[in-house]
Order: sequence, then structure tokens, then C-alpha cells
Amino acid sequence: MLSSTADHLFWMARYTERAENTARMLDIHLQSSLLAGGKSSEERSQAARAMLLISELEPAYLITHDVMSSDSVLRFMVADSTNASSIYNALYSARENARAVRGALTTELWETMNVTWLELQERLTNDAWARDMPAFFAWVKHRAHLTRGVTSGTMPRDDAYRFVALGTALERADNVARLLDVKFFEGSVNSEQDWDARVEKDEYYHWAAILRSVSGFEIYRKTYRDTITPARVAELLILRADMPRSLMAAMNALCNQLVRLANKRSAQTLRQAGLLQAQIQYAHIDDVLQQGLHAYLTQFLERINAIGQGISQDFLVA
Repeated sequence: MLSSTADHLFWMARYTERAENTARMLDIHLQSSLLAGGKSSEERSQAARAMLLISELEPAYLITHDVMSSDSVLRFMVADSTNASSIYNALYSARENARAVRGALTTELWETMNVTWLELQERLTNDAWARDMPAFFAWVKHRAHLTRGVTSGTMPRDDAYRFVALGTALERADNVARLLDVKFFEGSVNSEQDWDARVEKDEYYHWAAILRSVSGFEIYRKTYRDTITPARVAELLILRADMPRSLMAAMNALCNQLVRLANKRSAQTLRQAGLLQAQIQYAHIDDVLQQGLHAYLTQFLERINAIGQGISQDFLVA
């Protein structure tokens, strides 16, 4: 396969996954701001800034905005054409990458992505999305689910499919780690001690919102059959391979595709990915928390970014 084709397929998948994960993160913010009793304007602004920090978007935001507010951050991350990581730009880039390799896609997949883009423009017209934000975020997630389902159900298991799956796995690993780390950037986590005690008051609702945002609330209940605690949420979303959106599941999928795509240049990237996969597979949540969740996730993001750079150098257009 031409590296340019692989590049477009890889980024088509990454941008689709990025749009979905951005919607999931914004949905957490929205749910948290609507908790019983509510939050002060300052607390909402702090939480909004946390989303920018964890997404590495604060400098881009401050170029065009003088005030940090929840509403302006939501608009920036949903519909701002100057934000390269907004839902608008992510779905636009996904569609443009798909259009560039139209011949490598099935008709059903192309039509699904094209319809997503057309419907998005309708929903952004006159700020229609803002009148029912939960419904809009649910729509973004639904279209991403539909895209992956059509991909799985119509594409042959060749290299084109593998680059799509590789992009999805890499982006998911990156975004789930960032989503888990949002609480640190809100400034409410100062240490990793006494995690279970933090389930008091609105902490319970925050971690429940995280679980719902990754479609993990019911899985948590079936797995632990007990009250929600931060340590168990972290365990579910980091270490459990049976949780579809966990770091473990993402690394399993990433390594599975890398093995099948391996070439003469990819040995080091495959080694890095395999080592990270093994360290998560054989880790224990107590060890993760002893290291510090923020420190652990920061290290994970550095390593997954290095793997992404290796994939680019080994397979894709420079």
C-alpha cells in the first residue's frame, strides 16, 4: 500500500475518534456543571480551563479569547474553525482524508462519513447544537459508532482496514488517558492518598460521569457490584482488557495491528508498543496509585506519543 494512502486512512480514523472523545469530555464537563447544587462561575471556569490544559489547547484559546468561561470554551471546542482539534475541524478532516482515498473505502463507509459532515453543518447553523448540547454530543458519539460499525461490517481485513484500526486504537489510548487526567488539572487532586475517601459529595458524581462518558457505568456495576470509587474507576479504565475503552484494550488492539503491518523499519516501534502493553497488562492498581495517577498518565501520554511518531516514520508520509 502507498504510504500516502495509509496516511489518509490512519488520520481519517484518528480524527473520527478524536471528535467522539472530545464530545465525551465535553459531556462530562456539562454533566458536572449541572450537578445538584450547581457550581460557582469560578468553578465552572476552572473546570473549562482543565479541558483546555489536558487537550493542550489553552495557548490557541487565549489567542482569540480574553475571558475564560465555560460557554466560550464549549464553543471553542465544538464549532471554532480556528481550533484544529474542535469537533468541527475533526469531522471535516476525517471527511477530507476519506475523500482523498475514496477508492480504498467501501461505498457504505464513504457515504456514512459524508452524511456525518453534511448533518454536522446543519447542526452548527444558527447555533442549533447549543440549544440541546447533550443531544448534540450523543449525536457525535452515535456517528462515530456508526462509522466504526460500517468499517467493521464492510471493509476486507487488508492493510487498509488495519491502518484504520491502528489510528483508532492510538487516538483512543491518548484520549482516554487525557480524560482520566482532567480531575488533576481542575486542581482538586493534590495527592494520591486516601482515594476511596474522595467519593464523598460531588466526587461520586464526577467519577460516575466519567464512567458514563466512556460507556462504562454498567460495566463498572457488573464488574465491582459496589459503590463507585476513584481507584476502581482508574483500574477499570487503565488495566482491564474487558473494558472496551480502557488503555489495556487500546494497547492490545494497537499491538495486534502493528504486528500485522510490520515492515523492515518498524521493529523499534513494535518493541516500544509491546513493552508498554506488557507493563499495563502486568501492573496492579496499587502500584499505579503509589506512583501517582497524574504521573502515571503523563508518562503514558509521552510514550504513546513516541509510538505515534514511530508509526508516522515507519509507515506514513513524513
